[in-house]
Amino acid sequence: MDCSPLSLRQRFNPDGSLLRRQQMRMLEILIEVDRICKKHNIQYWLSSGTLIGAARHKGFIPWDDDLDIEMLWPDYKRLMKVLPKELPPTMALQSLETDPNYFFFYAKVRDRRSHLEEINRYDRVWREQGIYIDIFPFYKQPLWIHMLSEHAQGHVYKIMNRGAKGKKQGDDTPEMWKVRLITRFNRFILHPILRFFCRLSNARETYGLGIPYHDPRHMEDTFPLTEAEFEGHLFPVPKDMHAALTLKYGDYMRMPDIDKINLHVGKLDFYDEGKG
Repeated sequence: MDCSPLSLRQRFNPDGSLLRRQQMRMLEILIEVDRICKKHNIQYWLSSGTLIGAARHKGFIPWDDDLDIEMLWPDYKRLMKVLPKELPPTMALQSLETDPNYFFFYAKVRDRRSHLEEINRYDRVWREQGIYIDIFPFYKQPLWIHMLSEHAQGHVYKIMNRGAKGKKQGDDTPEMWKVRLITRFNRFILHPILRFFCRLSNARETYGLGIPYHDPRHMEDTFPLTEAEFEGHLFPVPKDMHAALTLKYGDYMRMPDIDKINLHVGKLDFYDEGKG
């Protein structure tokens, strides 16, 4: 199996391919978010597969069709306030505040010149449905707090999964009222209580409340942030990229079986002009 950079590019994301166009659109969003974060002195860092891409490929993993960044909760709150005012018209913030049917406890910045449908079909009831990057907020907290928040929001995913098969974009579900009710209960009642206990904790790990991933980040691996190359640009990354990635993935430099790669996107279209 040829895993040379040239071979991987030719197989997965050659210039002009649908995936490469998607990656370049995500890069455009990241550059804009980076500009806004720097303007307002908001700290963030590349994370997950995006961070692997920076470490292993100096850009996107060739088959990667998403882009993730992370930040601490105080910075996240500040960013949510400034993004709607400062994003260009071709991009939109998608969050609990901007989309009544959105139920993730992390935000997306969406491109408005494209339209995608994800395999899981959660996006079928959301207002914005273009190419996106994910922005994850993190709290310093013990694992039990995160697991409680994860379990509380997990009912929403079960409801959406039951109604996903055969649904088209824009289709609602008869139980959507339950999704909104559970999400609002967690947002306005459970999470403020849990954040209070987070402040009392001496935990060294960080997790995201209500986010269905429970792999920890260690603050001593993350701060102070440094920079790494990603697609010809320098972006913030954890201070010790190797430690952060090893904690999450183990041997992150080892290539997976590329014949078993699964993508997130089921359908993708590009538009020449943004939506009004």
